[in-house]
Amino acid sequence: MTTQGPAEPPSHELSRLAELHGVATSYSPSPDRTVAASATAVTLTLAALGVDASTEEATGAALAARERELAARLLPPTVVRWADAESPALAALPPGTRLHIETEQGETRSSADRLPPGVHRLTATAPDSRTAEAHLVVAPPRLPTPTARSYGLLVQLYSLLSRRSWGMGDLGDLAELTAWAGRALGAGFVQVNPLHAAVPGAPTDPSPYRPSSRRFPDPVHLRVEDVPEFAHVQDPERVRGLLERAGRLRESVLDKGALIDRDAVWELKREALELVHAVPLGPGRRAAYADFLAREGEALEDHATWYALAEVHGPDWSRWPEGLRDPRSPETARARTELMDRVDFHCRLAWLTDSQLTAAQRTAREAGMPVGIVHDLAVGVHPGGADAWAQQEYFAAGMSVGAPPDAFNARGQDWGLPPWRPDRLAESGYRPYRRLLQALFRYAGALRIDHVMGLFRLWWVPQGHPPTQGTYVRYDAEAMLAVLVLEASRAGSVVIGEDLGTVEPGVRDRLRERGVLGTSVLWFERDWEGDGRPLPPEAWRADCLATATTHDLPPTASRLTGDHVELRDRLGLLTRPVAEERAEAAADAGEWLAFLARLGLLDGTGGAHGASEEEARIQAVHRFLLRTPARMVGVWLPDCVGDRRPQNLPGTWDQYPNWRLPIADADGRPVTLEELAGSGRLHALLEVVRDAGSGGRGRRAPG
Repeated sequence: MTTQGPAEPPSHELSRLAELHGVATSYSPSPDRTVAASATAVTLTLAALGVDASTEEATGAALAARERELAARLLPPTVVRWADAESPALAALPPGTRLHIETEQGETRSSADRLPPGVHRLTATAPDSRTAEAHLVVAPPRLPTPTARSYGLLVQLYSLLSRRSWGMGDLGDLAELTAWAGRALGAGFVQVNPLHAAVPGAPTDPSPYRPSSRRFPDPVHLRVEDVPEFAHVQDPERVRGLLERAGRLRESVLDKGALIDRDAVWELKREALELVHAVPLGPGRRAAYADFLAREGEALEDHATWYALAEVHGPDWSRWPEGLRDPRSPETARARTELMDRVDFHCRLAWLTDSQLTAAQRTAREAGMPVGIVHDLAVGVHPGGADAWAQQEYFAAGMSVGAPPDAFNARGQDWGLPPWRPDRLAESGYRPYRRLLQALFRYAGALRIDHVMGLFRLWWVPQGHPPTQGTYVRYDAEAMLAVLVLEASRAGSVVIGEDLGTVEPGVRDRLRERGVLGTSVLWFERDWEGDGRPLPPEAWRADCLATATTHDLPPTASRLTGDHVELRDRLGLLTRPVAEERAEAAADAGEWLAFLARLGLLDGTGGAHGASEEEARIQAVHRFLLRTPARMVGVWLPDCVGDRRPQNLPGTWDQYPNWRLPIADADGRPVTLEELAGSGRLHALLEVVRDAGSGGRGRRAPG
């Protein structure tokens, strides 16, 4: 094994202090290589956790204080007890320790045995009179998992335009898609991109993975005509004008080759929703709105206040007047009162969006989908956004989440997302994490967790430093998993972890043990510990969502034809001669095609209903996925019509229209939801998937 790193590695005392706070002093990009973190990275990371290690004296004092604290501590701030096992923390208490437990359900207990699931308050009193208070998370041993194999569609919602949407796909389109896919195609789920609230701006960052808030959804996804009050707007001329402008915006994307313009869509919808806000709610609707306000409480008030203040002071709270940077300050309280109408407007938008999301999931289940809608949880939030403002005490100031250097990116990555502080999460009983999950599970049949490895550790990068100068910070994975299992079980929801790329040893095993499904993508599934050849279908794991591609990868047609190499060459993204890249891509695709042929999955140049050679190959890829034991099989919706363009091209910013492309056919012509429903190519592929996998649960639709 080789070890290398910066010239100034941490001292022994600094390393010990870091270890006691969950801060790593090295990492391993490969099994045979260890890289040391710099003393600077470790010191700055400790500072973000409130630990002074700026000098040798400060380091020594902090180390002594931490060792005394841990030696005297009876319990950690949060204790986990799985329903089928004893808690190690409770088992380690001195003999004779008395327990007093106040359950979430309002009961009082003196024993941790047979407690109901929930987050309870625990007080322990040792024989020597030491006491400790802790949060006690009691969770079922495993998450619910799909009872039967199902297949579903994967789509970026904004890209799915119908002849009713206002320039980008909306929640009405999502409900329509689930009703059709469930009833006519026998699909078991539809997976979408994160629908979290975005940071407003001109232009708005179109990436759904850098939101202002993960707790609340974005009203840009609303189907305005489905809001009951829209029918009662007392200005027919303005309504007519809005609908005409919406039609022009839609036609510009579908018929004139324009990109999806999220800002233009939101400007139009905001104007319409301002009119809706002026319409009084009926008694039943007002009661429902009041229930929503009561349920969401302070979190919703903070969220709406941030958006109201952003209208006045801009979308980065760190640049606001000093008094407004604190959500609990007297200045913020006064501003909230002065802007009460705007605060109510943004509360109303959150309610309307939550209502349509809930209705979409209800539509999916009524259509026979056993799972329904799979929502996506982004790994973090924008540092200037609503969550970072409202939950400042839980975020590590001066830090950003990213990834260390590896074989694919020697410079590492900085995602510009502030990390949660593990110490503050534990002290609160993981309150913000629990509230986030509860909000999402209300309308999710399943939840995909982006970079699920973040439940175990995250790469922290000090601001002003390159990603190479970061280090890992560890989270209490048992507590993070217990909270996840608890909330998903309460909702009856499935959880899918995005565990692609470098994964720490043991992580996938622990996730599988708790019922978290993994993510397996065809092109990455090779026998990496052997000859590197494609992994036979029977060797794939069962506890996963298996797909041919994702939003960050080339569509299957592009992968099979090598178009993705030509695209990257045109954009100047290749690091090797284009001839080498072409040869490698052709060899990779050729090896897979030969493997599919040997398995009898590639029917010459034909395929279902006389498909072209390209269609037959894509069908064969999906037949292969159904040969694996994967519990869920996902079909990238653009693959159904031969789209060759990735929705996101990592490593690009303005060189490529990331997150702004409508679904299109093989010629690049946008395809509406209505056209998808009538596509012979789509029906041929999905009949192959349905017949090979779920046994044709749904009715056969005309091709």
